[in-house]
Amino acid sequence: MDFIEGEIFAIDKPYRMSSFGALAHVRYLLSHKLGRKVKIGHAGTLDPLATGVLILCTGRCTKQIEQLQSHTKEYVATLQLGATTVSYDMEHEVNQTYPVDHITRELIEEKLRQFEGDIEQVPPTYSACKVDGKRAYSFRRQGESVELKPKQIHIDKVELTDYDALNHRATIRVVCGKGTYIRALARDLGRALDSGAYLTALRRTRVGEYSVDNCLDFDHLDEWVAALPDA
Repeated sequence: MDFIEGEIFAIDKPYRMSSFGALAHVRYLLSHKLGRKVKIGHAGTLDPLATGVLILCTGRCTKQIEQLQSHTKEYVATLQLGATTVSYDMEHEVNQTYPVDHITRELIEEKLRQFEGDIEQVPPTYSACKVDGKRAYSFRRQGESVELKPKQIHIDKVELTDYDALNHRATIRVVCGKGTYIRALARDLGRALDSGAYLTALRRTRVGEYSVDNCLDFDHLDEWVAALPDA
């Protein structure tokens, strides 16, 4: 593999690490191994609380990042129903609770169908969307309010794979296009159920032809790099 000239590979990003942090660790390992700085970028940010497929491109292959970002993605998400947080995930504490006694597996399946196809989605305000040249989450973390406009997205498939009625926790599989926020989907599903919802777990299982099954294990990257031929 010629990382200076250009390679494309995927890692399984761990929990509570930013995409940039994961990228920086790989760059450090490769640069140290090869004795020179490696140009590297990632194709599609994953939230720190999400895990799964993160595609990395080095050298001239960084020119393919935009194309890779447009590939179909698949996620598995766990949603807590009956409550919300300001970020629609576990980055923040629950800020409001809602009724859940009326929610059934059948109702969830019925409401999920309205999110398939071409839809409009308002990104979460705790996101990397830019407002006046600044990330939306920067405004929110400074206590300022942000209003984001709806964006056209496409969801190929969203299905309920498990429902824990006792704890009001749902697991869904989502196959979608570029720009889809699963946290926003959780928010909108909660509203469609006349309740609330936020993510308790999110895993990106596929991006195009790259799946978690052929990702490099982040915890063993140092061993993988050490086994590479010397420059």
